[in-house]
Amino acid sequence: MAEMVAEWSASFEAFLGRFAGRFPRVESRRRMRWYVRGLLSEVERKNGWTLAEAAGDAGPEGMQRLLNFYAWDTDGLRDDVRSAVVEHIGDADQGVLIVDETGFLKKGTKSAGVGRQYSGTAGRIENSQIGVFLAYASPRGRALIDRELYLPKDWTDDRERCRAAGIGDEERFATKQVLARRMIERAREADVPFGWVTADELYGQDTKFRLWLETVDIPHVVAVPKSAMVVSMELAKVRVHRVIAELAESAWHRLSCGDGVRGPRVSEWAAVEIRPLRRRGWGHWLLARRSVTDPTDIAYYVCFGPARTSLAELVRVAGSRWAIEECFQTAKNETGLDHYQVRSYQAWYRHITLSMTALAFLVITRDIPKKGALHPVTIRQ
Repeated sequence: MAEMVAEWSASFEAFLGRFAGRFPRVESRRRMRWYVRGLLSEVERKNGWTLAEAAGDAGPEGMQRLLNFYAWDTDGLRDDVRSAVVEHIGDADQGVLIVDETGFLKKGTKSAGVGRQYSGTAGRIENSQIGVFLAYASPRGRALIDRELYLPKDWTDDRERCRAAGIGDEERFATKQVLARRMIERAREADVPFGWVTADELYGQDTKFRLWLETVDIPHVVAVPKSAMVVSMELAKVRVHRVIAELAESAWHRLSCGDGVRGPRVSEWAAVEIRPLRRRGWGHWLLARRSVTDPTDIAYYVCFGPARTSLAELVRVAGSRWAIEECFQTAKNETGLDHYQVRSYQAWYRHITLSMTALAFLVITRDIPKKGALHPVTIRQ
């Protein structure tokens, strides 16, 4: 047991040591270490007070200074965490970038970006903040590597309100799809090794987002609603559900898109070519997933990639989208992603980035036996 704890502690110190350059003062580095250690602890609610108590402090002032006042490079830490994740689980062929958003339910009106808006976390319109995230997944694991806070128009149109929350005048309204594009661009500029991008309907139904991915030659499998329009091989605009309804039963193939809690996630899948006007070497497909038990339950995906891409590969990429849901679940349950009690724009980014740092540590050290260690967590692959 002592040897196991020593191994975890050594790994933890080595992991945090690679980020020391982002914290120019000893006190901020020390606070960062205590903060991340607290996020990995068994404390039930991981906010300023409980993290301070876990560190032996009498009050939350030290942790609040880390989030609000100390000078340290928040985006630089994000970049270092991304590099650490890629170093450990990167895969140029099977790596997938996954875009999705998650909600943080909040009270009041002063927290940056808060407002009555749809939250997938609650499944309804609630007073909440919405974070847009980028995850990286490969056969070797998955982790969150980037984040952006969505600011509704009623925030960006009110500069005084923005300034009160620490939002600079340079921050203007950006849709969730634009925020997703920014994060993907950062991943490309950092030479993150990936073969595909995938996202849900919110992003897939945005034609500008899909066309941008094509323009920069990024293969993608993105979900679209049944009402979405595509160009058929006869150069006619058709709704996706009508295209799929015309397929013969022989076009469907029973395949697994990956393992879930109860084993392989098996569905019936079919793909049909669309958009005959295309560049040499590239293909366009409409992919459909049909429930084995309920044939009326069908999901649709617009796909773009190398012309020789197989159905099995499209299915694999479509199935990898669930990896970001698992990241959200693990980060919220184990590393306090949604436990924060901060209002300012900077503090939100700092807490979220530190939570992502803790999650990356769990992914990178998942092979260390976990019984009796910092926190018994299993990252499913």
